[in-house]
Amino acid sequence: MDKNKSNMTALFNPKSVAVIGASGNSEKLGFHVIKSLTKGRFPGTIIPINPNSNKIMGLTTYPSITDYKSRIDLAIVVLPAGLVPQVFNECSDKGIKGIVLITAGFKEIDDPAGADLHEKVAAIANAAVIPVIGPNTFGMINFHADLNASFTPEFSLLKKGTIALVSQSGGISHLLGFVAMRMDIGFSKIVGLGNRLNVDFAEMIDYLMNDPETRVIMLYMEGIEKPRQLMETAKRHNGKKPIIIYKTGNSEKKDQAAKSHTGSMAGRREIYQGAFRQAGILALDGTETLLDAAKALSSSPIPDGPEIAVLSGQAGPGITACDICETRGLKIAGFNDYTQHKINEYLPPLALRTNPVDMGPAWYDSSATKEIVRAVIDDENVNGIILLVMFASANADLIKGLSSFLMNRKQQKPLITCILAPPGVWDEQIETFEKSGALVNYPTPERAAMAMAALWEYKKILDGK
Repeated sequence: MDKNKSNMTALFNPKSVAVIGASGNSEKLGFHVIKSLTKGRFPGTIIPINPNSNKIMGLTTYPSITDYKSRIDLAIVVLPAGLVPQVFNECSDKGIKGIVLITAGFKEIDDPAGADLHEKVAAIANAAVIPVIGPNTFGMINFHADLNASFTPEFSLLKKGTIALVSQSGGISHLLGFVAMRMDIGFSKIVGLGNRLNVDFAEMIDYLMNDPETRVIMLYMEGIEKPRQLMETAKRHNGKKPIIIYKTGNSEKKDQAAKSHTGSMAGRREIYQGAFRQAGILALDGTETLLDAAKALSSSPIPDGPEIAVLSGQAGPGITACDICETRGLKIAGFNDYTQHKINEYLPPLALRTNPVDMGPAWYDSSATKEIVRAVIDDENVNGIILLVMFASANADLIKGLSSFLMNRKQQKPLITCILAPPGVWDEQIETFEKSGALVNYPTPERAAMAMAALWEYKKILDGK
């Protein structure tokens, strides 16, 4: 393994972490970084660096990293920008393998001195082959290593999962993280790129493609200086793992805001959209759509085709889902004769028995619903199933009836659902379904249909269409 790859591995999997600028004052970012590491139960050694303290949160504090005689793998720097060059030189001399540079005041500021300082510290890091997350970042988290190298201890409340988020915006990282908590979605990594000293989107894609804990790579981008490097890197890995992106900053005003925020220009939407697709990256609009697609891609098989069956316990949600499907390039499948016969057997003529299927008349009969779902899943004309069930007293046992069947079958085809009930009614069953890989559930029919559409769009990218 070359030194760069070795140091990227150490950056995300350190045995020891120094916080340069650690503080016992809750008004300082250095306080919250130490709290993130301790509350996140980092299993390695935490070394607070502060020349004016002896102890911080019960940890022995050192005046500088040179005063700590053992090895340090990762340094988290929370000091004024002007002190960073000296600290980087000390990190180089110490043999530190990775740095998270939370400090702001580099090329994002409206002062040429910031850009000059950026280049100066980049030269030091590059000469020592030290990968740097930042500057101007909230930090990063490796959930599977219990490493919360950020100033937000609450990130440690997120569950471990298989989605990696790489973002230029700390605000969007926090937004997606907190929404994911409410949706019970797990992450492998969250990385705040900040102003990208020497670790950019391309470097993160290279690393995450070989990360065994990551199944889906989710990007939030405002602007980038080296788009060709990103596109070439993504294209080289095309098909290995899904890459999905939400790109903002497409208007002139937003472009100016992106330059102020991240120190880079944003660019025209249509140019990026075409380039992303050619590189094998699925571009999406909106944070909610991005997270929903990541959830589906991390937990569901990819459909072989666009033919979708919509099964609904009530007619309205099914029609809503069909509208989304048809506007997003999915097709409402025609059932084969056997499937149609089975549906006709269990539903009266007054019900809508062709696709979309209104299962309302059978919702009090869980065995009938199960047989309809079974027939549709087995239909060779169907590439994916959207199942919509809204709770009512008459169908309270419906999920129990589907349980053993769905748990045994898993997802041979994508099964995207909106199974919704009052809090505490079906929560445990849905959680069990999702953990076992039996289905992927969403809170509305529209979001379920959009997630299925994202799966199909990714399939078309894989096929070069």
